[in-house]
Amino acid sequence: MKQFAFVISLFFIYCLNTNAQPVPGVDENIPFLMTFGANAEKSWGDDDFSQTFFFLIPENNKSPIYIRVYDPDTGGELDELKGVFDTKMSYSVYGGKGAYSDPDAQGVDPKGNYKSGNMLAIKTFGVDPRYDKNWYTFGPFNPTEGEFTKEFGGYIFKVICDGVAGDDGNMYRYFLSTSGTENKPIEGGFAFSYEYSFRMWDNPNEVSHIYPYIIEQTEAVKMMNFDWDLDGIIRVVSVARKGQDFEVSGDNEWKEVTFAIKPEEKKTSLDFQFRKRQNAPVKSNNVVINVRNQYNEVLRFFTVPIGGVPKYKYQIKATQIKK
Repeated sequence: MKQFAFVISLFFIYCLNTNAQPVPGVDENIPFLMTFGANAEKSWGDDDFSQTFFFLIPENNKSPIYIRVYDPDTGGELDELKGVFDTKMSYSVYGGKGAYSDPDAQGVDPKGNYKSGNMLAIKTFGVDPRYDKNWYTFGPFNPTEGEFTKEFGGYIFKVICDGVAGDDGNMYRYFLSTSGTENKPIEGGFAFSYEYSFRMWDNPNEVSHIYPYIIEQTEAVKMMNFDWDLDGIIRVVSVARKGQDFEVSGDNEWKEVTFAIKPEEKKTSLDFQFRKRQNAPVKSNNVVINVRNQYNEVLRFFTVPIGGVPKYKYQIKATQIKK
């Protein structure tokens, strides 16, 4: 897989705030991540029953770090029941050489060596009322236990949530913290992923977002979405795009949409807006999305958009009036 240089200076300008710490991020307005048990039907909205996130700790941070999981168990008020709760979720944390840099780790499918690196911690949850709407904390970790990467100027930890048994849905969140008992942000820390599997809002007036960063070499992007149940549209907004609407997938199917990147959109973030239909919106809708470039490389979704939330820049052209 080709790798292109990343504009780190831009990134850190916009990541020195608490919005970079929760996953999903504040600007994304996504209620929960979603992962189903290994025996679930894909038509419930999860294509592979696994989800990977990466957390970066800046090189200058020397203090211990923690990765916290909200509602990690199954069987509680927030989770999606099918029959009886019989689902188990395994969360594993990886660092060291290859945790991020291995090509399989940067894919969208749990195949090959996607669990690359050194396993630093693992815990499996079933039905456990202690963690229903409560936090479980992994750590402390020394930042240097992550994989160092010059591209980001820091150490990367990988967290994988795998549905290892059962057929129910698990809704959860993460927080990157300096504390094992509270959500306290790490200055300059941030999170990203290559594919999102998440729960949509039931309220059609709520709009969720993801923000893929468009590197300079990108000429076109291919957006792939799964099991949207025809529940509205995906609207793309950028500095050069006021709003372009695309159709979404139906039940248990993938929808592929490709569009060209405008010169002004390079080295900026796109805003993919998930807008539910106003008439009879789908309840408890779980969906999956990833975005690729013309080389079929999967683009990263940052929990805080690089350069800030993109706003369309109106082009006002002056015209000369003939006398």
